[in-house]
Amino acid sequence: QVQLVESGGGLVQPGGSLRLSCAASGTIFSINVMRWYRQAPGKQRELVAVISSGNSTNYADSVKGRFTISRHNAKNTVYLQMNSLKPEDTAEYYCNADVQTTKLGYIYRYWGQGNQVTVSS
Repeated sequence: QVQLVESGGGLVQPGGSLRLSCAASGTIFSINVMRWYRQAPGKQRELVAVISSGNSTNYADSVKGRFTISRHNAKNTVYLQMNSLKPEDTAEYYCNADVQTTKLGYIYRYWGQGNQVTVSS
């Protein structure tokens, strides 16, 4: 089994910064794509940022230039550095990862438990 554990959320003032972490543990052969999503109350879950195993990245237009996704492969961890935070960034943030548990095994997608980020003065 694979678990993704998130940390780093909380309350921050507009213009502030937070860094989210998501660490995968368990039976892992390799991790391919890793992603961050968010879901605000009453809204659909949206894709925020994506990073491939080769460190190619992509971002939602709403966070470009403010958020940075990165990963540490040896630690099986993905990060989301969030700068210049706005009230509209307030949401529950979720990570997910496409994990291959054995060399010849299938790739499965696992989710973190969610982490609240609140941007308010």
